[in-house]
Parts: sequence; structure tokens; C-alpha cells
Amino acid sequence: MIRHIVLIRFQPSVSEARIAGLFEDLHQIKSKVPGTLAITSGKSESPEKIERGYLHGFVVDFADWAALQAYQDHPEHQLLGAKLVAASVGGKEGILCFDLPVMA
Repeated sequence: MIRHIVLIRFQPSVSEARIAGLFEDLHQIKSKVPGTLAITSGKSESPEKIERGYLHGFVVDFADWAALQAYQDHPEHQLLGAKLVAASVGGKEGILCFDLPVMA
């Protein structure tokens, strides 16, 4: 399994309602990309408070690397990605992506 982890620093002008809408769009992709196992999204509730501005994020679990590639190539993901970049502090600079192979 591949765990795709994305952390986002949204611009201060982006409302929580707008962020929730973006995450809803993300969840809609699950049924459209085979091999997408689970999607979790939201705002950090860490008691450590060391998010360094990355207060929102999501995790998508994929069956394998091919499923992750299919997600990355999917037109709805590309559209959502463009919206996330536009809403983030500094564009792509406000987004961190990390892909982690997870052994069962």
C-alpha cells in the first residue's frame, strides 16, 4: 500500500467553508480511481502545535504505485490540484507531499 500524505498552508483569506469544499471534491475522486482505498482530510488538532503553518491536510491510501499514478493523471485530481495550489500560500510552496510505502 502507498500512503500519499499532503499538508497545506492555505492563504489566510481562504475560509474553512472553502477548504471543506475542496476536501469534498477530493473525496469524490475516490470512487473514480481504481485502487484508491481510503481518503482522510481535515484540520490539524495536534496538541503539540508545531504544524509550522501547515494546518490542513489529507491522506490517500492506494493499493499500489500504479493506483497513485492513475490518481495523479486523473483530470479531476489535476483540476483539484490547481485549485489547491491557487489557494495555498506561495502556490506550490505552500504544499508538502510525501509518499510512503506501508507494509501490512
